[in-house]
Amino acid sequence: MAGGFTLGVTEPRIGARATTLLAMHATIHIEDIKTFTADSQYRAGLTGHIDFPPFGPGIPAESGVFSLFMPSGEPALTYMVYELGFQHDGKSYYLAGKKQVRLGGFWKLWGETTTLYCTLHEGIDSTGPVVGAGILRLGVIELIKILTTAHATNAATKRESAEALWQFFKFFVVKLMHIYVLQRPD
Repeated sequence: MAGGFTLGVTEPRIGARATTLLAMHATIHIEDIKTFTADSQYRAGLTGHIDFPPFGPGIPAESGVFSLFMPSGEPALTYMVYELGFQHDGKSYYLAGKKQVRLGGFWKLWGETTTLYCTLHEGIDSTGPVVGAGILRLGVIELIKILTTAHATNAATKRESAEALWQFFKFFVVKLMHIYVLQRPD
């Protein structure tokens, strides 16, 4: 995902107006699909790297959080959360992003599930001061690439791998159907 990002602002929509791009390249680590889908927070690990010209390319991000359809406290709103911690010039930073997924018509699906509103915090989590903001988006080509590279890393056989991927895909599609077709929360 990539998009306009500005240091010195706190509002993602304002930061997104920048010509400077921040790109987040992330890998989601779901250790066990059954445990993942049984948890109401739908949490997993996230690692990757950040490309941001003011900081440099390929900055490793070794720790992070991914959450799919995380409750917001409002029945009609859930979040897809992507958070990555990284270091630059000896300082810790934390990129915290949320996709806002609201009950509504299917025409909203693409925009909501591919738009990540981000803030950059000083420190090791999202409680630190905000030092930048922007909006990252996932394009069609990036989505196709993600789908073709998905694999189950802890499966013992190809069949187990295929079953794990199928379980995730089925879970994801059912959730999207509830939100955008049936327009009702679980």
